[in-house]
Amino acid sequence: MNILTFDIEEWFHILDHDSTENEKNWSNYEYRLEANMDKVFSLLNDKNQNATFFCLGWVAKKFPNIIKKIDSMGYEIGTHSNMHQLAYKQSKDEFSNDLKKSIDLLEDKTGKKVKIYRAPGFSIKKQNLWVFDELIKNGIEIDCSIFPAKRSHGGFSNYGYAEPSVVSLDIGNIKEFPINTFNFLGRQIIFSGGGYFRLLPLFIIKNLMSRSKYNMTYFHPRDFDPAQPMINDLSLLRKFKSYYGLKNSMMKLEKLLADFEFIDLKTANESIDWNNVKQIKL
Repeated sequence: MNILTFDIEEWFHILDHDSTENEKNWSNYEYRLEANMDKVFSLLNDKNQNATFFCLGWVAKKFPNIIKKIDSMGYEIGTHSNMHQLAYKQSKDEFSNDLKKSIDLLEDKTGKKVKIYRAPGFSIKKQNLWVFDELIKNGIEIDCSIFPAKRSHGGFSNYGYAEPSVVSLDIGNIKEFPINTFNFLGRQIIFSGGGYFRLLPLFIIKNLMSRSKYNMTYFHPRDFDPAQPMINDLSLLRKFKSYYGLKNSMMKLEKLLADFEFIDLKTANESIDWNNVKQIKL
C-alpha cells in the first residue's frame, strides 16, 4: 500500500523559526504556491496518479482557487491546520479554534465535509494527546500526524507502531495512518517524504519502498521549487534541511510515480479491515 499525500502550504511556512513564525512575518515574502501547485497537478495528470491534499485554512482564504481546483480535479482534501503552528506549542483552546477555522474555510470552498487531519510538523507528542479529543469533537475520523521516531520537532517514538492503527481514547476512536519507518541497525529510518526524500538517493528510496508493505508519503510544493528564495537567517543546519536536493526532486518524484502505483487516503481507508488492525490506547 503506497499512499500519496501533499501538505499544501507556502514555501516560507517553515516551523519554529522567528522570521517565519506568523502571518505578519509571511507578508514579507513573495507567493509561489500557485505556480508550484501547477507543477504538482501536471505531474499527477501525466502519471495518472491519485493523491490526498492536506491544506491550510490560510491557503483556502488566500488562494481559494487552489482549493477549488484540487476539489474539481477529484482529489481528496484534509486539513493541515489553519495557521500552520506546532500543535504542542498551542493551548487546547488555541488548537481547537485553529482547527475549527481551517475546517470551516475548507468546507466553504468545496461544500464537502473535512474528515482527515495532519498536524504541522507532525507535532503530536505524548505531552499533547488531548489533540485527539479535539479532532474527534470536530468530526475528524482519520489522523496522519504520528511520526513514530525522533525528530527535531514533533516525533512520537513511544507510539511504537508504524502502520495503520486505531487510537483508542475515552471519548472514542480515531483511525491513524502514521509515517512509515524502516528498521536499519536498530534505528527507525524515515525515507518517504519531505527532506528525507530530497536527501536520499532514489535507488535507496525505491529499495526501501519495495521492501515495505505500507508507505505513507508526504510532500510539499516547496520540495519541487529550486528557484525559491533563501531565508538567510536560518541556521546552516536548517538551510541544509530546507534547501538540499531541490534541483533534482521533481525528477525523482516523476521516476517514483512511474515505477510505483499510489492511492489516496480514501482508497486506503476503504481497503483496510479496521476491526483487525492494532488498537493503541493512549
